[in-house]
Amino acid sequence: MQDSYGRTIDYIRISVTDQCNLRCIYCMPEGCIQKVPKQILTDDQILMLCRCFAQLGVSRVKITGGEPLLRPQVPALIKEIRQIPGIRSVTLTTNGILLKKYLPQLVKAGLTGVNISIDSLNSVHYQQISGRDRLLPVMDSLKAALSYPELVTKLNCVPVYGKNHQDLADLALLAKDQDLHVRFIEMMPIGYGKDFTCCTEDQILMLLEKKLHTQLIPYEGSLGNGPAHYYQAQGFKGKIGFISAVSHKFCSQCNRIRLTSDGYLKTCLQYQAGCDLMPYLQKGASEETLKQMILKAVKEKPMCHHFLEEQKDERKEKEELRAMCEIGG
Repeated sequence: MQDSYGRTIDYIRISVTDQCNLRCIYCMPEGCIQKVPKQILTDDQILMLCRCFAQLGVSRVKITGGEPLLRPQVPALIKEIRQIPGIRSVTLTTNGILLKKYLPQLVKAGLTGVNISIDSLNSVHYQQISGRDRLLPVMDSLKAALSYPELVTKLNCVPVYGKNHQDLADLALLAKDQDLHVRFIEMMPIGYGKDFTCCTEDQILMLLEKKLHTQLIPYEGSLGNGPAHYYQAQGFKGKIGFISAVSHKFCSQCNRIRLTSDGYLKTCLQYQAGCDLMPYLQKGASEETLKQMILKAVKEKPMCHHFLEEQKDERKEKEELRAMCEIGG
């Protein structure tokens, strides 16, 4: 499946809930008014859409939220998705609080990888960012995930100036003696993320090299589905990665689309572009009809985001207004 700019779309991020058990300041801060969707996708609807996506060339699925493990029976859903012809990998992004409990079921279901969000190893800073004192169970989940050699485990961190930017080297050091890839994700100016200054890749790289007393060498290989690129540090088992949508724009290589928990197919994170599939599902649309809707939305996928540019009026009207928890992280 290709868009009008010749980009091959083979990866989808599916949000299975917009609910979360943390209150991160850049996503769903304490006291924010969260819209409750009229209805979220059922398992059968998700599976029907996954069959459509697979028939159109999508081979890799990421399950996200909110916190996806708050949704009942996620391991069973992942098992069903893994059995769809054409789907080669299903991975999960989680805050890690419930992960240890569900890991055996998830691995048995065929989960191929897990990304655990940890913004600081300092418990005070972690709580300041996440709104909850839950670092210990998250670290227990990370340790448990690393005990499964068949599971590709990655750690995601969003650097926030004044909150955790001095803690990044400690996170990076987790990759020294473990087969763990630690990735730093630039703050996306979406929803509550607009209230924070982006720590850029170049700034983080300079900080890490200074604190780790080593040079980070670009890694030429591929380590996953998406736009992350990686560095090697001498003596490290794992890699240090960056997802730098703001300072190192990668739209020309974009291979993804997103499905929100209430059935909206998003083709670009910044814009409302896409298609609401829920009404078609509720009316009993055939897989063929759904595939035509998906193809049309993908053909209209925007060329790129304009996070750093002054928005023209017509762009502003089309800009995404929902928070990341509603879109899917």
